[in-house]
Amino acid sequence: MDKIIISGLQVESLIGVYEWEREAPTSLLLDVEISTDLQRAADSDNVADTIDYAAVAELLMVTAKQASFELLEALASKLIDTLFSHFPVQQISMTVIKPGILPTARQVAVMLTRSR
Repeated sequence: MDKIIISGLQVESLIGVYEWEREAPTSLLLDVEISTDLQRAADSDNVADTIDYAAVAELLMVTAKQASFELLEALASKLIDTLFSHFPVQQISMTVIKPGILPTARQVAVMLTRSR
């Protein structure tokens, strides 16, 4: 299966379990792997035959900004469901990275993989 990969997409979201985390949106990073058939685009060299990466990124940024979850797992699931509802993809793997949340770790992350 072919893949479209977006790495290090910065999004803002209201997320966290603790009160101090919920006072303002947090900057998160997304790594997204979208599995889909890219043969038509490869043959035609036409952007209309592929998934618009900019549209994917914009949809993820808007959805994350509108979301309010306690857990990274819940946000990742919402983002994946949103992509499935807008684009013809078979599988999505998404890592949601929350930098600087633990004093002894550079970042924490969750990775979800879902298929149609």
